[in-house]
Amino acid sequence: MSPEDAYGRAGVSQDTADEAVSRLVGALGAARRQTLLPSGHYANVVAVGDDLGIAITTDGVGTKLLIAEQLGRWDTVGIDCIAMNVNDVICVGAEPIALVDYLAVDRADPEVAEQIGKGLAAGAEMAEIDIVGGELAQLGEIVNGLDLAGACFGVVAPGELITGSGIRPGDAILGIPSSGLHSNGYTLARSALEDLGWDDQTLGRPLGEALLEPTTIYVRSVMALIRSAVEVRGLAHITSGGLENLLRLDADVTYEISEPLEPGEIFRLIAERASVADEEMHQVFNMGCGFCVVVPEGDEREAVSVLGEFHPGTRRIGSITTGGRAVVRAN
Repeated sequence: MSPEDAYGRAGVSQDTADEAVSRLVGALGAARRQTLLPSGHYANVVAVGDDLGIAITTDGVGTKLLIAEQLGRWDTVGIDCIAMNVNDVICVGAEPIALVDYLAVDRADPEVAEQIGKGLAAGAEMAEIDIVGGELAQLGEIVNGLDLAGACFGVVAPGELITGSGIRPGDAILGIPSSGLHSNGYTLARSALEDLGWDDQTLGRPLGEALLEPTTIYVRSVMALIRSAVEVRGLAHITSGGLENLLRLDADVTYEISEPLEPGEIFRLIAERASVADEEMHQVFNMGCGFCVVVPEGDEREAVSVLGEFHPGTRRIGSITTGGRAVVRAN
């Protein structure tokens, strides 16, 4: 089975999506001249003064919303919306401060909107940000159901950006556990699991509940690490594309993953039910690792201690080596 077969059968072509993003970014051209980072990083930064940069990113919840719709439970997806945005902003060393949300619906439902708002509020509290505005658009001629997205803003001094440029061979790669699928790969997950029924107890709790487990918010732990004595050289939010997201960092190195975190049972279940090859599973899902941090080997113990206070199970998963830009996983 070739890579992406299962995801393609479920209706998503990652190769086509990658090409679309590349052509979109290419068409922007001169519109990106004022930013401090090249395209492709987790967020970009606009300098508004010698000592202040504004980090900006945008993201949504994706087809996880279809699980919420089928279960009639909307109170957690707002957390996902916050998480997918703030987890990107911190990857450049910025502190998230505010978010605006965008809710597109076929028709307004006050009860659903209230539940989504509760999730957004809970996520904002976890991330220690403010929600300063938003938009609810009724687009019945375009939208079937609803879509939820946001744009997040953070602050960082231009001289304190963390881009990965300081990464060196011998550095330690730390993995922070995910809470599950987070908000990626749900088209494939639903295709693999929906015939079981969302009340299925294979995982020890209702399957629908496991699928709605909110994306982990890493803001407090990562900001605590940045403020510590540890030298943080690289930060990577592990989303669709798995550990290949490490290649978004500005470093011409090899990320050798020798001891990956153990994937949760939900990943095994998807692989078995849809006959998904291991390589494709790692291309589509986070496989139990939601965030990575690169630090000098001498700072490993302190970094694990700081992060572990927030996320038990954080540990070293690999090392930086020479050999060109690549991610190499142990078999």
